[in-house]
Amino acid sequence: MTHSAAPVDRASVAARLLGFPRLEADRPELKQAAVAVCITEHHGRPALLITRRAPRMRAHAGQLALPGGRREPGEAAVQGALRELHEEVGLTVGPDDVLGLLDDYVTRSGYVMTPVVCWAGDRGELVGAEAEVAQVHQVPLADLDVEPRFLQIPESDAPVIQLPLFDRYLHAPTAAIVHQFCQIACRGLVTRVAHLEQPVFAWR
Repeated sequence: MTHSAAPVDRASVAARLLGFPRLEADRPELKQAAVAVCITEHHGRPALLITRRAPRMRAHAGQLALPGGRREPGEAAVQGALRELHEEVGLTVGPDDVLGLLDDYVTRSGYVMTPVVCWAGDRGELVGAEAEVAQVHQVPLADLDVEPRFLQIPESDAPVIQLPLFDRYLHAPTAAIVHQFCQIACRGLVTRVAHLEQPVFAWR
């Protein structure tokens, strides 16, 4: 059975997330992180903010990613995601603009990553913080709501997820989070992604 894409606006995404049975990873021994799944309105269409990390970053330089990072001591996931969003792309989004949370994703490098979905609306063109972000992309949701590619690797029994974007692929955790978001926001489907594997280069 196929499910066609539904109209995507703030109210519809908020309603779908309200009924989303989120899975939380109870792993207090791991480092806690948060990422912003930030929806903008770009050229009249809903889009998702995706950055290309600066080439001088110590970890995952040059990769496509969602704005986010490690949470500060005592910081909740929502606070951390909104802080990172402001620091990386200069975008101020308030708690009232948060629509919900997706499933936690545990990374191979020892993080529990909590995706925070927020709606920013039309903010025009955005520029990233030079030290952290090389480029800021507002990618139409229609370009991300696609069938992922799954690969098998000898290092793991779990499938590696890839989403085509530009001249390359998004990998987990970003690809897993974006795929789950598009499934719920664009199609009203509950799709679990915690089992999906990262490529080996992202394990460290």
